[in-house]
Amino acid sequence: MGIFSGIMGNAGVLDSEKLLEDFGELLADGEEVEVGFRVLRDTFIFTSRRLILIDVQGMTGKKTEYLSIPYRKITKYSIETAGHFELDADLKIWVGSDPNPIEKRFSKKVNIYDLQKVLAAHLRD
Repeated sequence: MGIFSGIMGNAGVLDSEKLLEDFGELLADGEEVEVGFRVLRDTFIFTSRRLILIDVQGMTGKKTEYLSIPYRKITKYSIETAGHFELDADLKIWVGSDPNPIEKRFSKKVNIYDLQKVLAAHLRD
């Protein structure tokens, strides 16, 4: 867990215990939370088996979509760092043969390089 413990102090990174408390029902037997990132109201959870994207929807936030992506289905990803005039960084993830990526925008509170390190660690051949 070296790479995951190394990023735990960064802003935007969530405590594993809090993730288990809030989202433990989503995990399969034997599956473990490795690291999670908060992006406004949405959450990215990297587990030992998959990436879970939690999209809080609507004005009240009562409706939530849980998207589960097994690591083996991620075909590629890209990051775009924040510039001088644009304060946000972007992540795109392509899943399977879908030509359209899943796109998420991150504030400077999340180190986009740390997030891509986690993806890279799980997508090794």
